[in-house]
Amino acid sequence: MKQQKLSNWMYSSLAISVFVALPAKADLVQESNEIYSPASSIEEWLSQSPTNNSESPFPVQIIGVQLNSTADGIEIILETAGGDVLESSTSIEGNSLIVNISNAQLQLPEGEEFRQENPVEGITSVILNTPDANSVQVIVTGVEGIPTGEVFQSQQGLTISLSTPKVEEIEEFEIIVTAEKQPESLQDVPISVTAITQQEIEDSDITSFSDIAGNTPNFSTFSPSRNFVFYSVRGLSNFNFINRDPVAFFVDDVPYDYIGFLGIDLPDIERVEVLRGPQSTLYGRNAQAGVVNIITRKPTNNFEFNNSVSYGNFDDLDVRAGIGGPLVADKLFFRLSGNFETRDGYTENIFLDDEDIDFQSGGTGRVQLLWTPSEAWEISLNGSFDDYRDGPPPFDDLGTEVFEVEQDFDDGFNNLNSNTQSLRISYKNPDVRFTSITARRFSDQEFEAEADLSTSDFFTQVFAVDSTVFTQEIRLQSPEEAERFQWLLGGYFESRDFNLGSNGFRNGADSVAFGFTPGLSQRSSEVDETTFAGFAQASYQVTKALTLTAGLRYENVDSTLNDSESTFFPADGSPSFANGESFDDIEQEGDELLPRFILEYRFSPNILMYGSASRGYRPPGVNFNASSEDLLTFEEETSWNFEVGFKSSWLENRITTNLSIFHNPIDNYQVALPDETGFFQEVANADVVITGLEAEVRATPFKGLDIIAGFGFVDAEFKDFINPFTGDDFDGNTLAYSPDFTYNLAIQYRAPIGILVRVELQGMGTTFFDDANEFEQGPFALLNARIGYEFTDNYGIYLFGNNITDVEHLASAAAFPGFGTFATFGPPATYGVQVRTRF
Repeated sequence: MKQQKLSNWMYSSLAISVFVALPAKADLVQESNEIYSPASSIEEWLSQSPTNNSESPFPVQIIGVQLNSTADGIEIILETAGGDVLESSTSIEGNSLIVNISNAQLQLPEGEEFRQENPVEGITSVILNTPDANSVQVIVTGVEGIPTGEVFQSQQGLTISLSTPKVEEIEEFEIIVTAEKQPESLQDVPISVTAITQQEIEDSDITSFSDIAGNTPNFSTFSPSRNFVFYSVRGLSNFNFINRDPVAFFVDDVPYDYIGFLGIDLPDIERVEVLRGPQSTLYGRNAQAGVVNIITRKPTNNFEFNNSVSYGNFDDLDVRAGIGGPLVADKLFFRLSGNFETRDGYTENIFLDDEDIDFQSGGTGRVQLLWTPSEAWEISLNGSFDDYRDGPPPFDDLGTEVFEVEQDFDDGFNNLNSNTQSLRISYKNPDVRFTSITARRFSDQEFEAEADLSTSDFFTQVFAVDSTVFTQEIRLQSPEEAERFQWLLGGYFESRDFNLGSNGFRNGADSVAFGFTPGLSQRSSEVDETTFAGFAQASYQVTKALTLTAGLRYENVDSTLNDSESTFFPADGSPSFANGESFDDIEQEGDELLPRFILEYRFSPNILMYGSASRGYRPPGVNFNASSEDLLTFEEETSWNFEVGFKSSWLENRITTNLSIFHNPIDNYQVALPDETGFFQEVANADVVITGLEAEVRATPFKGLDIIAGFGFVDAEFKDFINPFTGDDFDGNTLAYSPDFTYNLAIQYRAPIGILVRVELQGMGTTFFDDANEFEQGPFALLNARIGYEFTDNYGIYLFGNNITDVEHLASAAAFPGFGTFATFGPPATYGVQVRTRF
């Protein structure tokens, strides 16, 4: 008995400290009268324990458990009768620290087990249990990692003092968009939307509509050069470029349009939002297939400067810069940005000593002034220009060597100029928001290119068009703070003056062999189009989980064809004369009501499901290319888009998954058809059915690693359609420029030491380039990569490669009887180096 008391006294006077850490840094130091060698391995460290000098024949009774919150984590006190010493050792399993006590029994009021869930932030649980009759385990589990700290004896018993795991925080993975004309999380928008953030834009080096499409499911572009940019969204394309685009493109609220005006550079982008499906009740310009909304960087109250210089193969030099800041602190701000790029062509004319033909040179500039006279008012004045002087389109005969041509014409060109001015006025108070957007955009394109694809001087193609678009949009809407009931009222006016200056052929000296007279044969015309629209949308949160939305748009479009003439200008300088029919004052008018309904149900704060039905519309119009009276006008195109979507986010938005499934029957689909020469001068109507889906996943498993994936599927087919001009049956054919699937995958790691590695895989399925489905590009994938070193947040140098496996892929193909099949190809492998600075 005396020996037992003496033993207890000895242990009560012994101080024991056990430092518990992550295995990679594991050391255990015991303070005692005895000297222990430090552990030389994890196994040794885990096996060390503060032991008694003599064994006690009786287990110590643990009669109470205290949990105290500390500044760094938690303190656990195991109370023993008389402060008896507990023998302990430690082990680790997953995120759990296990303290094993070999000489104890639990005698708690709660029973033989103790459990506390989430006692403090960073600790999932504290559990005491009894593996056998004379031992106790204390299991402390961390949320993000293993708790660290020390174990020591106190007067009360055994104390375990722990800090929560120090894990590097990951920024919350939430993307804010304005797809519905107010700031909200991407995961809260009941629309199929792809959002590309400013960081992603910089990391992927996105500077064009084609770059945006490469990162967006069911959005594809086909742009061999700047003169024509074909695209499709959910199977609807601008293959019929005679009428309005099915997609509305906006840059800072200004609508862009027409196939020949989209091949521009887009530097200084802040974010991109691609909305799929009809968008008629929130945007001024109507959009049947979707909206591509680009927002550039805005002026701020801080001076900022950023620039980049890239140089790559094909002597590709690209310089971009932006600067901005306050002119009057807190009141008036400015921003200037732009770029200039020049490169050699991808295609060589081996007939003319390997002269490259599709070279590019030009750039863009933008100026913004932002005035905030008070917290309620914001007035923005923007201006921009684009000026490009490129080589001609690289047309070649399908089946010949890619990127090589043999042609005699060496004076080809493709010039594009545009300028834009806009004024945006916004006002907000606690009850209402008001927005006015006034814009004017002028665009001009002209090109001359080889038309016979031979070394003889037969024909060259001549084309010139310009467009002036004036728009006025006004919106009244509920305040951003509105919760249960949100509403929007809007009005829109558009005046479009579209001039076809020249569309025809220049007959060369050798054309006399075919019975032609040397000279220029062209058609010119003018289209005046006026649009009036009113639109409204309201959302009501019936319950916390259920929200109902309804919208309606009325649109009236009036188009008039004037001064449509076909003229021949002889090469010998003799007087010109009419060589075809002339038309004037040909009018086509149409109007339509476009409803929209959405039901959304939120199963939890992170899971949303929605269903919608929306009416789509392309107005009737006049044909500026028509050569005969029966081709002068075409009918309206209407559709219904039925869609079901699912959105979810996990682990504080570090993983998001979005899925949408749609069905889109279309009545009177407007089909552009080639005439006997191969040029598109005719428009017919057909029935079409489109069905498909989009799936997107974003994940940030840990800080620095980002994974973005997207997949789109489309089945777009003609139903009961026979070409009225040739009698060919197109029933069951796939729509032109509508790949049956697209996918994009980006994996990127930004290391703390400054290294950036990014790999992208972008691909599409089978694509036809004509409605007869004669010309086809099979499935293909493009591999892009970027590796760089970022010295600080302000400097970086990067090596990049696009299409690094040099996959050959068609961008367009069309038959021209008597001359063969014209074809163009997407860019070959390109690579280079880029330097960026930012202040």
